[in-house]
Amino acid sequence: MTDGFIVEVKVLDARVLAWGVPKHHSAMAAGIDLYACCDEQIAIAPQSPALLIPSGIAIHINDANVTAIIAPRSGLGHRQGLVLGNTIGVVDADYTGPVMVSAWNRSAPGTEPIVIAPGDRIAQLLFVPILHPTLTVVHDFTATTQRGASGFGSTGSRAAS
Repeated sequence: MTDGFIVEVKVLDARVLAWGVPKHHSAMAAGIDLYACCDEQIAIAPQSPALLIPSGIAIHINDANVTAIIAPRSGLGHRQGLVLGNTIGVVDADYTGPVMVSAWNRSAPGTEPIVIAPGDRIAQLLFVPILHPTLTVVHDFTATTQRGASGFGSTGSRAAS
């Protein structure tokens, strides 16, 4: 994947054109911002079920070696508690429907709701390479590792030694 890689973008909501077609905002930015294409403000109460919010666009990647990842905007998650209801979203290369953002307020019960207005930047879209391995069923692995089958949190701990 190079800088010449092309992803087709279909604008589904004309307001996106006024807000600015999603793009990288600096030469080294990893993601492009996605807008909330809602008809009115949405208040997401803390710990309430996740809401699907349209981004106003559809994309066509058309390359089996690439996927798009919908990720939270770090500032919104850190300062306000707005994260994705599914932690990340995956947009397959052959999906051409609307890009939706699953928004969830992870803040503690009793805190203020997060208010999202039309045009707010609520998530980001990242394009990443995908590997398609051939899975081979084996009785034993062909190599051993220092860690072996030690579980969660075992790397670098004395217990794993």
